[in-house]
Amino acid sequence: MTRGRRVTITDVAEAAGVSRQTVTRAMNGMAEISDATRSRVLEVARELRYRPSRFGRDLVKREQRTVGLVVHDLTNPYYPELASAVVGAAVARGWNVVLADTVHSRDRVADLADLVRQVDVVVGYVGLNREEKAEVFAGLPVVEIDPGPGSAFGAVDLDERPAMAELCTHLLDVGVRRPVALMTSAGAERGVLFRESMAAHGVDVRTVVTGQESIDAADAAVADVVASGEELDAILAFNDLLACGALKALRHARIEVPGRVRVVGFDGLSLGTVVSPELTTLAIDMSEVADVAVELAVAMFDGELPYSGDDVRRSVTHRLVLRESA
Repeated sequence: MTRGRRVTITDVAEAAGVSRQTVTRAMNGMAEISDATRSRVLEVARELRYRPSRFGRDLVKREQRTVGLVVHDLTNPYYPELASAVVGAAVARGWNVVLADTVHSRDRVADLADLVRQVDVVVGYVGLNREEKAEVFAGLPVVEIDPGPGSAFGAVDLDERPAMAELCTHLLDVGVRRPVALMTSAGAERGVLFRESMAAHGVDVRTVVTGQESIDAADAAVADVVASGEELDAILAFNDLLACGALKALRHARIEVPGRVRVVGFDGLSLGTVVSPELTTLAIDMSEVADVAVELAVAMFDGELPYSGDDVRRSVTHRLVLRESA
């Protein structure tokens, strides 16, 4: 630290290994942090001779706040669309956004801990285990997107079940009997739900695993299925990206879509409207997801909601969008 420079709240946060929000709560006697954390922050503040602005809590309330948005991979068009929606939702509430893309992170815990020191709340796909989350996000409002059961933070769940039931009815009505689930892993929840839904009608689903979440991986996987001579008449892909890879493989094999094989994606990304044929998809309203996530995080920050539990868990439902490919 440069000699003579005024010690800031950021200096205290970095020295104590916590977020600026946690320092604010400790200095102002606010709730949602442990006594041990409060004591550590106050001790660091004393050691650094930190003196909060004379405007005190009024200034704290007036300063601009920041949302930390965590995504996995900005080369996947899902995440830029989510980021755009989160920025819109945050700006509408007078908040800034700092973006963290973890795909190239060598130490995700350390990188997210660094993010936490720059922001007041976190939303998105944090991708840590329970112990790591507790360590990194202590005392900070966090809203995870589609975390699955057991999240210890706020959550926006994405519910594909109603749309999946509608899709299966549609596929069965048009005569589909040899469907394939094109998934990133054998245990992908979307693939499991598809298999269960079709099995309830006496139709078996074969799962084909791409191993990667990319157009090229999906193209190669579907090309292998076609080359094997196995009959198929529908493909449900893990997301729209893999669905585009499936369309590419089928086009190269001169297999008509939807005449011989119907193709369905997930997420409802804008790219689904620029491919040919246009992509049928189980779409999620990204603006709604972002708005709900930011609204929860801000309410948690303002003390209007707790940091965990059913009161900070919301659900956004997929809808079936029928286009040319199915």
